[in-house]
Amino acid sequence: MQEKKEDELRKLVEELVKSMLESTEGKQQARVWKGEVKLKRVDPSSPHGIYVYDKESRAWILKKFNGSFKPWKDCYYAIYFDNALCPACRVHDLAWFTYVELFGRKMEDVEFVVVLCGWFARECNSSEASTTFKKFEVRASPTTVLILVENGKVKEKKVIRGAKTLSELLDAISSFVKT
Repeated sequence: MQEKKEDELRKLVEELVKSMLESTEGKQQARVWKGEVKLKRVDPSSPHGIYVYDKESRAWILKKFNGSFKPWKDCYYAIYFDNALCPACRVHDLAWFTYVELFGRKMEDVEFVVVLCGWFARECNSSEASTTFKKFEVRASPTTVLILVENGKVKEKKVIRGAKTLSELLDAISSFVKT
C-alpha cells in the first residue's frame, strides 16, 4: 500500500517537474492581462508584492491590497513570506511551489499567498508587502503562516519557520486544515 502511494507521488512529481521545465525554458516573462501581473511561479526576479494563487489558471497574480494583506473571505490561508536575497527561501521554493501545484487546486478551502520582498520590510519595493511583513512580525525567512479566518477575523494561527520539504509542508498544512 505504501509503495503504491509513493509510486503515485513520484509520478505526480515527475509530471510536475516536466511541466515546470517546459513552462520556464529561458527567462520567465510576466504576463500582464487586464492590468494584472500573472506569473507561473514567483521567483527572486519577480516584482515585490503580494501574490495570490489562481487555481483556475494555475498562475500567481500580483494583487493590490490597501495597506497590507487582508483576507478576502472566510477560509484557510497559507501565506509564504519570501525574501529575494534569501538562499534558504530558494530551497523552500522547491517544496512550496511543488506543493501548491500538486495539491492547491484540490484544496477548495485554502488560499495560497506569497509575500515577496528583497530583504524583509527593510528592502522592499512594495509598501503593501513590507507592511505585511511587519503586520505578521516576520523576522526569519522563509516563514509560512497558516491562518483560519472565520467571520472576517483570524481564529487560529500557526507559524512555520525555515525551509521545509514537500512531506513536511504536506503534514503541516494538512494537520492545520483538519483541526
